Amino acid sequence: MMRTRLGSIALSSVAALGVALAAPASAMTESGTNVPTYKEFKASTLQDADNQYIVNGDEPVGDDGDLQKFYDRMVDGSGYESGLVVNTVYGADDKWSASQALNLTYCISNRFGTQKANIVNAMNQGVALWEGATSRVNYTYVPSQDSSCTTRNNSVLFSVEPTTTTQYIARAFFPSTSKRSRNILVNASSLMSSGSWTPGNIMGHELGHTLGFRHEHTRPEAGQCFEDNNWRPLTPYDRASIMHYPQCGGSSSDLSMTDTDRAGVRNLYGS
Repeated sequence: MMRTRLGSIALSSVAALGVALAAPASAMTESGTNVPTYKEFKASTLQDADNQYIVNGDEPVGDDGDLQKFYDRMVDGSGYESGLVVNTVYGADDKWSASQALNLTYCISNRFGTQKANIVNAMNQGVALWEGATSRVNYTYVPSQDSSCTTRNNSVLFSVEPTTTTQYIARAFFPSTSKRSRNILVNASSLMSSGSWTPGNIMGHELGHTLGFRHEHTRPEAGQCFEDNNWRPLTPYDRASIMHYPQCGGSSSDLSMTDTDRAGVRNLYGS
């Protein structure tokens, strides 16, 4: 059974831009407009277990200072450029260097306990989707680092860690994210009971973020779930993209990867 609750790979969309930053037309905020003040926006944004704020359903923006910068850019539009869309930071593509893209190392925390094998398998499946699309991207699992698998482990690029929150199934990061915030958090129980959203495709979606890809439904063609304009198109709009939430007008019920997704990653990283 397909999930219909808005919020991405998220179980709730409290922090998604379409909900958190855009007040209903009939509602007025403290500022006297339909745009919430920063205080209101912050109060409505999910703060994760590691104190990062989560926006757009499954994207962390760091601490209070980072959230303020995110809000400011959303309100005044500064810093933005007016298939897959790549995140941009002050007009530049948010991507790994050619050498780093071939050495995307990660660990998977032992704290997953009896669910760890499921996470390992889901990550393998998600990794295979992107590596199968281009030889210019390579993820390497480093099991020897699993016993100390946190963002403080400098022997790997990022960590995959458990979370008990019920606000999302999983969330990830972008290449521009600092090391202290560079992890994928997963609610293992939710991952394994998400109906037609297979665990491998869910992790494939999150790994798409780690390569720099934004949600496809932020494009105007989607007509709903708009997030912001901080991106550059790589392909024509793809309603079936692995990066498009089905509940935001997407046409894929299982988050599978499309030929357009494959073309997008080759566009950004090479083939």
